[in-house]
Amino acid sequence: NECNHVCLILDSGKYIVSNVILQLASYTKEKNAIMFTYPPPGSVTSTGLVVSSKLPRFSDLYTLSIVSADPKSISAGRPVEFTKSVTRWFTKDGVLVEGLFWKDVGALIDDYAAVPKKKN
Repeated sequence: NECNHVCLILDSGKYIVSNVILQLASYTKEKNAIMFTYPPPGSVTSTGLVVSSKLPRFSDLYTLSIVSADPKSISAGRPVEFTKSVTRWFTKDGVLVEGLFWKDVGALIDDYAAVPKKKN
């Protein structure tokens, strides 16, 4: 039926356009973000966090950062990040030593929690 073909083409076109719009929104809003959080329950802070990750092509330097989801908020902490060689978390055989990685992540979280809040 000719109507089915036209409907299929229109539906495919709508899917492609909406997918492109979502990808653009994701790229412009999220950038390198890998996680968004809400404020912890019962916390005095009113903002969540954005955790971002970056590993440039052909580089061993990995950057992990934590910033407030609302940087203009009075309860927002200052951004923190580390940039380290990924080789520090792997054995010679290429096996990830998770404990070493999580130790560095934990230290970054502690740094964010310890940084004084912004004064507006």
